[in-house]
Amino acid sequence: MAAMLERIALHQTRLRTPGLGLDGKGVALGAKGLVLLPSIDRLVAWLAVYTRERSLEDLLPSLEIRLVRSKLGTREITLEFAAESSDRMDRIAETGRLVGGFTFTGTSRHFVQYRDAAAPFGYDAGQLLTTDAALALYHDKFTQVYEVEKEIEIRSLLLRLMPHVDPSTTEESGLRYVVAEQGLGPALIHYFVRSRVDAEVGVAEWPPSSAFDEGPTRRYVFKVPDLPARMRPLLQGTPGLTTFLPAGPGIGVEVGYRHPVALRACPIFDPQGMVFLRGRGDEPWTVEKLPQLGDIRAFARVEMREVGQTESIATGTGQAPPVRVPLRVVPSSAAWKNVTASWVSPAEIPLLRKIAYALPQRTIANTRIAVTAHGAFLRCPQGIEAIPLGVFFVEFHTQLFIPAGYEVTPAVSPEVLHRALGAPSSMAVFITREARALSIEESAFVPLENALLEAKPWEPIMAEAIERALEDAPVDLQVAPLGLFPMGGAEPPPEEAPNTIRQLPPGMPPADPMVR
Repeated sequence: MAAMLERIALHQTRLRTPGLGLDGKGVALGAKGLVLLPSIDRLVAWLAVYTRERSLEDLLPSLEIRLVRSKLGTREITLEFAAESSDRMDRIAETGRLVGGFTFTGTSRHFVQYRDAAAPFGYDAGQLLTTDAALALYHDKFTQVYEVEKEIEIRSLLLRLMPHVDPSTTEESGLRYVVAEQGLGPALIHYFVRSRVDAEVGVAEWPPSSAFDEGPTRRYVFKVPDLPARMRPLLQGTPGLTTFLPAGPGIGVEVGYRHPVALRACPIFDPQGMVFLRGRGDEPWTVEKLPQLGDIRAFARVEMREVGQTESIATGTGQAPPVRVPLRVVPSSAAWKNVTASWVSPAEIPLLRKIAYALPQRTIANTRIAVTAHGAFLRCPQGIEAIPLGVFFVEFHTQLFIPAGYEVTPAVSPEVLHRALGAPSSMAVFITREARALSIEESAFVPLENALLEAKPWEPIMAEAIERALEDAPVDLQVAPLGLFPMGGAEPPPEEAPNTIRQLPPGMPPADPMVR
C-alpha cells in the first residue's frame, strides 16, 4: 500500500519517525541508512559501481547485508550501514538509483524514504505501522514490512562471484603469483634459474580433496616481481600452471579474468595470506598464511665432482705478468665535439701570418699560442675552427688532446689515459695520429694578440723654428653696426679733370673705343 509521507519543510523541527532528526543542512537523517535492492545481481551491480571510484573501507565497520522476505513471500536484499552525514547518504542514494534500488534512513526498525529532487529536505512518515516485523519501510510508492531471513557475509559473496573473461589482463606487467602442481614445481624452478628470472618460491598445503587421497595436496607458490613478456603465454597455457595477478591486499585473480567488483576497494582479506580466485567456475585456493618463501637460486640443481678426484694444489706462486697493449689512434665516425686546439706545422706559419689580418678581434683575444720547433700550437676554449689552418685537436681531457676525427684504443676513460701517460698537470699533451705524445709547458702558451703584431721601429723628427711667424702683428678686425642708414657716412670719389687719360692695367682694353 502507498505510504502517507510528508515532505519536510525548511526549519521544520517536529518529526514523527522515531530517531529521525535534522542535520546541519536541515536534511532529515537517522542514525542508519538502508538500500533496498530487488535481487542479488543488483547487489553486485551496486558494489561494482560504488567501488569503481570509492572504497568500502569507511562502510565496512557498520555494513550489514541481509536477505529479507516480505509478507508476500518476495525476497530482496538490504544494505544497512551508519548514515553519519548527508554527504555519504547522497553518494549511496545516487548509486542506489542507478542500479534500481531505493534508499531509506532511520534508526531502529522504521526507515523512511531518503530525500530526492521532490523533497530536498527529506520525508517524514505521517502514520507509523504497528508491527513486530524486523523492518518497516516507508516510501511514497509503497509501505512494506520485512523479516530477516539470513545474513550475507560480504567476503563469502565476493569469493562466490565468478570472474569475467578479460584477455587484456594478460598484457599487464608487474607482480605475478604462479601456482604450480607438485610435479611441475622443480622443473619451473630450473627454468626460471636458467632464464635469469628473479623469483621466490614456497610450498603450500591444502587438505585432501577426497577420502582417496593419501595426504594433503601440495603446490608450489612462486612470487615473480616482473615476469618477462615472452614467458607469459607459456605459463598461461601450460596445464598444471596457473598465473594470478594481485587484485588487492591478500587476493589475486587468475590472468585472463577480472572480478566484477574492484577488490582493491574491499579491504576484507588478510594481507598475511592469499586467496587465489580462479576462472571457469573453479573454487578459489585459499592460503591463510603464505608459506616461507626463498630465492629460487637456492633450489637450483647442484652438481658435484666424483668421489676420488684429488684437488690440484699449486706448487708455486708469483706475480701475474702485466697486461699492457700499445696505444693506438684510429679514425672515428663520431661527430666532432669540443675542438679547442690545433697544430700548425712550421711550413704553414707564413700562411698563419697572412690569415691573421682576416681574423676577428674576439678570436684573437681568446686564442693562446705556443711556438715550438715542431710548429705552433693554438688553443681556444670557445673553439678553434675560426682559424682554418693546421690539424685540429679535440680536448679529450683537461690537459690531453687527440686529433679530431680519431679515437684512442683501447677505449679507456680520459682519466686513465692521462694517468697512464704520466704527464704532470703543468703540461699539455698532444697525441698525434701516429700515437706520439708531444708535451708543452702551460707557461709556454701566451695570448695570440701579444705574439702576433710586429711593431715598426720609430725615428725622431726635428721640429723647425717658428719665431719668425710669431713676429707678424696680428690683424685686428672690428665689426660695427650698420644702423638705419648704412650708406650715410660714405663719401663720393673725387672727380677727374676733363681730357684726362686714365692709365689702364696692362692687357686690359678700354671700355669705350672713343678716347676723350
